Order: sequence, then structure tokens, then C-alpha cells
Amino acid sequence: MSIKSTISLPFAKYVVSKNNKWKNNAVKIQHTLMLKLLNQAQQTVFGKDHKFLAINSYSDFKKQVPIRDYEELKPYIQQIIDGGENILWPGQPTYFCKTSGTTSGAKYIPITKESLPNHLDGAKDALLMYIANTGNTKVLNGKHIFLQGSPILEEKGGIKTGRLSGISAHHVPFFLRLSRLPSHQTNCIEDWEEKIDAIVKETITQDMRILSGIPSWLQMYFEKLQEVSNKPIGELFKNFQLLIYGGVSYAPYKKKFEKLIGRKIDSVEVYPASEGFFAFQDQQESDDLLLILNSGIFYEFIKEQDFLESKHNRLSLEEIEIGTNYVLIISTSAGLWAYNTGDTVRFTSTSPYKIVVTGRIKQFLSAFGEHVIVKEVENAIEKTCADTGAIINEFTVAPKFGAETSGSFHEWFIDFESEPENIRQFEKTLDKNLQDQNKYYKDLVQGKVISSLSIERICNKGFNKYMKSIGKLGSQNKIPKISNDRKIADELYRLNVIEER
Repeated sequence: MSIKSTISLPFAKYVVSKNNKWKNNAVKIQHTLMLKLLNQAQQTVFGKDHKFLAINSYSDFKKQVPIRDYEELKPYIQQIIDGGENILWPGQPTYFCKTSGTTSGAKYIPITKESLPNHLDGAKDALLMYIANTGNTKVLNGKHIFLQGSPILEEKGGIKTGRLSGISAHHVPFFLRLSRLPSHQTNCIEDWEEKIDAIVKETITQDMRILSGIPSWLQMYFEKLQEVSNKPIGELFKNFQLLIYGGVSYAPYKKKFEKLIGRKIDSVEVYPASEGFFAFQDQQESDDLLLILNSGIFYEFIKEQDFLESKHNRLSLEEIEIGTNYVLIISTSAGLWAYNTGDTVRFTSTSPYKIVVTGRIKQFLSAFGEHVIVKEVENAIEKTCADTGAIINEFTVAPKFGAETSGSFHEWFIDFESEPENIRQFEKTLDKNLQDQNKYYKDLVQGKVISSLSIERICNKGFNKYMKSIGKLGSQNKIPKISNDRKIADELYRLNVIEER
């Protein structure tokens, strides 16, 4: 048994004990944290603009600090880029996390010395909580990999700048540093396909035990490994025991991964973002995620329906309800104040506070008034694959507009790994499962306002061709699961990646 295995279990039990303290006092800890953040930022430009000195309660906070998205926060970010200090948070950020924005172009999210531990400790605690939950310390005896962006950092306004995964690569915990792959040289390769080939060469003969990344990236890595070795991943890596994933839902990929791996392994879902590390799966027995409430992030929530109606009725933790969809609003020790993350979550428990991620508030399909969200299409496709035995690689959904409304429908673009025996029956089953998920969609279809959905089959790796065509293959990019317009759909047709019926 290695030294890492020997010391990991007592260390994991310590993490459990530490987390239990805040889990059992979550509401009080959040209130105290809000006041602490405000106190630390009183003398910043933002703090003075919003009279932080006069805020003594959550009610005061809501009155003084309106919610903002990145575009509305951008003037303060620009002051930092121009060399300003004490703008959103005391001093200057340690890093800018660069991420893609849909309306703002590139976004530069500050990471400060106070907020950096949140990004790092979440992943570490997720692994240690897994060890405490299962007693499996052997996962630390071999090698591990985190498929990530390049660790090469640029500068923006004199501040080190890069992708979140690239920044994190500079802060790998000491007990994982010697066992991590790929090498720094390989990690710096920008071209994603070239990088995957290099990672395969470095890892194919190694004792890989923990594999982690965004499911779509991991799928590319697994497929290349299988192509080179002609073996299932579980046979190639005989001691592979743990899959850690985040970024998108694992459910649509689950059957494909089971086929690629060839045997059952444990998995842990994490919820990191450029703005903070929000939650992780702390129990193997359940798929929901423990919301991290003691790590420099004060959370607020707006009911999704209220938000869509421009009613910004903000709620604190003690006011939330199980089963309701909320837009996630955060204030952090990086100087993000009442910041709209754009993510939507639903609580599954309040003791402790646990969530599932349901999608993006701007990523929905409501071309005909149905307001279908990401989680609903993911649930529908997962159940349909389970019902029919089909396996998919990737999918996206867009509205199709007919000459009359009744000639309109949802068009699904699916790359099948294993096609169903009867594609038309698959369509019917998928449509029924989506109706079961969303009553508005059901009313529209059954009322013959729109037609039932239709499927277009995408050729193998067709989605990769699309992502490459827009310069977003690999890195932190994912194809949207649903769109409210035809931009992606029209591009798929233009690229000729749709198979003939």
C-alpha cells in the first residue's frame, strides 16, 4: 500500500467532519458569509458605489445591489484591465479566467487569492469525500488524468489570464502531483485532435486509475484509445476505478461510456464554473450534488418563471423550495456581486442542501410557447435509449418552422452509436417521453398546434466537424443541447453531416 493510500482515509474522514459542520448550519453560515464579504469590500469602488457601509441585512443588500450579468459588470472589469486597484475586491485579481460569452465576446472573470481556494478545494473535497464514502483508497495508487485546456497563461492588463482548467493545472494538490498525466508539454498543445493523439501515446501503457473531464472530451479520448488498442477501456486500464466528470450532464453519454469501458466503474459529478466551484456529488448512492456553502460564495435564487417575466424576486437559501427551478445568483470573494451565472438549478434536499443542474436560462426551446429546458431533453433521450436499447454519441435540438404552425415541430439531430431497430418508433417514444417531461409541449402536440418531433441522423463525428468549423473543438466548449433558433441546425445542413433517410 502506498503512502498516499495510507494517509488518504484519515484525511478523507477529516474532510467529512469539516463539511458536516457547515452542512448542519448552512443558513447561518451563508448569512455570516454575506456580511463578511460586504465588510471586506467596503472600500472598493464597487462597495462605495453601492453603499456597502449602510448594508446590515439581506434586505438591505437586495435594495442596494441589483443583479448583473457580465455585460453589466463589464465597466468595472475594464477598470481592472486598465490597471485599477480596489475595484470589485481589495487589490487586484491573481488571475483572469477567460471564457467564451454569447453576447459579450470573451469574458474575463476575476480570480483573487481569496477565491482561488474555492476553485481548488471543491475538486479535492469531491475526491476525498468519495474515498470516505467508499473506503476505496486504491484509486490513488496509480496515475490519473484531467483532460483540460492549455496551462499556458497570457496577460490581460498585467494579470495572468487563461482558461479555468489551465489555471487549475498550476495548483494540483501535492498528493496528486507526481501521478498526474499528461505531461506539461502535451498539455500545452492547442490543437485538440493533435493533443488527444499525444495524450493517448503517453497514457496507453500507464496504470490509469482516475480519468476526469467533460464527457464529450472523455468520449473522444476513449474512442481514440480503443481505436489504437482494439480493447475496451476497462480492459486496457485494468485498475481504472473512478470517472470524474462535469460541465454537461452525463446521462445522455452513460450507455456509450458503459460500452466503451466494458465494465462498471464508480463516478463522481462535479459542478465547476469560471465564477466558482459550486457543488459536487458526495454520495455514490445518489446523483444530486452537495451545494458548497462555506467557501466564499453567497448564493441567491430567482424562480425561473419570475426571471422570464422580468420579476427579479431574489430569495436566500432558507426561502427555497424543493422541486422548483431557480436561476443561480452569486456574490463572491472574487468581487462578483449579485452576479447572474445564467445557470438554472433545482433543489432535491434542504438537509443538507443538494441540487441538480437543469440547464442555462438562455438555453431553452420555446419557439412555440413550450419552454423546454435542457434537463427535460436530457431526461427524455436517456429514457428513450433505455427503452429501446439505442446508444447515442451526441445530440442537439432546434425548432423547425413550417408554413403553418401545425407544420412546425422540434427537429432532433442525433449521432447514434447504436441505432434503434425502428427509427420511427424511436421518434414516437422520444416524443412521448418529452411530453411526459413538459406539459406545455404535450398540450401543443396533442392539441395539434405543432407536430410531433422528427429526427435527423448525424454522421459519425459530424458534431466534431461542426465544432471544428467554428473553432471550438475541445478546450472548454460544449455543443448546446437545445437552441431557440436554427443557427446550429442550418450549419449542420451546410456542412453536409446529415445522413440520408
